[in-house]
Amino acid sequence: MLNLNDKSILITGGTGSLGTHLTRTILNRWPNVKRLVIFSRDEQKQYQMAQEFPNAQYKAIRYFIGDVRDKERLITAMKDIEIVIHAAAMKHVPIAEYNPMECVKTNVLGAENVINACFECGVQNVVALSTDKAAAPINLYGATKLCSDKLFVAANNIRGKHAIRFSVVRYGNVMGSNGSVIPFFIKKKKDGKLPITDPNMTRFNISLQEGVDMVLHAIEHAWGGEIFVPKIPSYRITEVAKAIAPEAQIDIVGIRPGEKLHEEMITSSDSFSTYDLGRYYAILPQVPLFDLHAFINHFKATKVPEGFCYNSGDNHEWVDAEELRALIKQHVDPSFNV
Repeated sequence: MLNLNDKSILITGGTGSLGTHLTRTILNRWPNVKRLVIFSRDEQKQYQMAQEFPNAQYKAIRYFIGDVRDKERLITAMKDIEIVIHAAAMKHVPIAEYNPMECVKTNVLGAENVINACFECGVQNVVALSTDKAAAPINLYGATKLCSDKLFVAANNIRGKHAIRFSVVRYGNVMGSNGSVIPFFIKKKKDGKLPITDPNMTRFNISLQEGVDMVLHAIEHAWGGEIFVPKIPSYRITEVAKAIAPEAQIDIVGIRPGEKLHEEMITSSDSFSTYDLGRYYAILPQVPLFDLHAFINHFKATKVPEGFCYNSGDNHEWVDAEELRALIKQHVDPSFNV
């Protein structure tokens, strides 16, 4: 059973949607956490977050202004830290396409800085957040996150005598996160018109709490080098529109540069090293540093069939408009009504 009391934790990108919800969960479940460092570059978001989690009330919390591009600042923030959750990223596809090197500096070079700072500071456990766009990427954001995933997985190869393990969690669109489709549609609802890229578009759906639970699962159970993938439902973009504004006019605007019709989290090429753990899949390193048979026995893991892929368009589980409406009310906006 995971126990984070008396642990020192740092979250890069800690003021984002996932980082904020992770902070809330940790402080609620483990009130005796030793230190919780919120590391991000946005002072306004830190100021706003400190209104909900003031240091006067939550003695463990610390707010560090810093950028993952700055290794020295990371080293300062990671002093005596045991667990690092790496959530900082440039994530907006069109912005990354227009500003490619800025995306590379944050998502790739920033990942390298986090890894090196973790080694220098004696961190014990590192979980990096990925995205479905990292599987068979067609946009720069996805390509940089795939590169980041590879860096964190490969970091286990150079740990030597360091008591540290690196793992990755990969999931789809987080319901209600900043810049995602549901808050956007809720905002556009008053116009009586919703812009939809393609009526056939599908996406995976995960709540913030499910994303947080997955990070905590990786902290507790990772052996080092796994990419964890959740079993979650898909939705059609038309069902999201129907859930939020069933009377609204639909305006088909076309797929944006770098966007896919369906998202993928496990490719057929990954199937050769992917295992079903029950609640999650795990894509293992092609040459794991641990005993594979021991891993299989410990988790009662079963290998997926060769050629298996996990795609939002071919998913076996779906949520429709009515279910989405209930999920929006539960996870995004309790006051939401059609």
